[in-house]
Amino acid sequence: MTLTELRYIVTLAQEQHFGRAADRCNVSQPTLSIAVKKLEEELDTTLFERSKTRVSPTPIGEQVVEQAQRVIEQASTIRDIANSGKDQLTSPFHIGAIFTIGPYLFPRLIPELQKVAKDMPLYIEESYTASLRKRIRHGDLDAIIIALPFTEADVVTQSLYDENFVILMDKDHPLSKETSIHPDQLNDYNVLLLGEGHCFRDQVIEACPNLKPSLDDPRGKIRTAAEGSSLETLKYMVASGLGITILPESAAKADHTWSDLLVTRSFTAPIPTRTIALAWRASFPRHQAIDAVREAIDHSGIVS
Repeated sequence: MTLTELRYIVTLAQEQHFGRAADRCNVSQPTLSIAVKKLEEELDTTLFERSKTRVSPTPIGEQVVEQAQRVIEQASTIRDIANSGKDQLTSPFHIGAIFTIGPYLFPRLIPELQKVAKDMPLYIEESYTASLRKRIRHGDLDAIIIALPFTEADVVTQSLYDENFVILMDKDHPLSKETSIHPDQLNDYNVLLLGEGHCFRDQVIEACPNLKPSLDDPRGKIRTAAEGSSLETLKYMVASGLGITILPESAAKADHTWSDLLVTRSFTAPIPTRTIALAWRASFPRHQAIDAVREAIDHSGIVS
């Protein structure tokens, strides 16, 4: 058996679909299917139950996949140890960020990183927290930038900065006359939120619990029907007159395209905030690279 085959079965167990697993592994579906079948023949056991709609590990398959995951993580540690003997600021650095951070931080981070580590190219990935969690564990990413709280075994997390939430609205919106807004004042307006899976959506609802849809409110007093796929999409919808939205301050400041149409307002105290953090495996040996990324973020001016 090979590490590649082990990665195939781990990915297949996660996706429970040959097509999606093949896409994640950047191979054709037949290639992945043949490799899995070959491994099953080598082990003389069935690892997956196959049906027309899904693929799921057998009881013995679950044990094999769990052990395969450990092997992959240990192999990643071996690579890290080998790389530690090289110049830590010349090898590529693989970094991921959640969707509500990456588009606003990376344009500021990269120029600053060029000043302190000009020979360290970045491979950049944006995804959900759950996906980045798996990628850092598997060794596919060297570090990730996420919003707290975040805990993962054998992963070090360090806070980078805090940023306030702000309310974005049309300049003629009734709430634009306010200097600051209490969450309860949003109750009578259509508030546009990100879709399920975004941690920022959960943080907004935690800060403004009245925005959470309720089965006990059939009249729909709190309307959150429109769910955008990105913060930029929410901006477009606000500009077109569909409602108001809540953004992290970095996203609100990032684009002046709509400056003549839209305004932001702060919340009343206590102002909702989020803490952004850098996370990396405790075994990752390129400490200078981590320090360089952290220093570049400190000097990026992402928050004022």
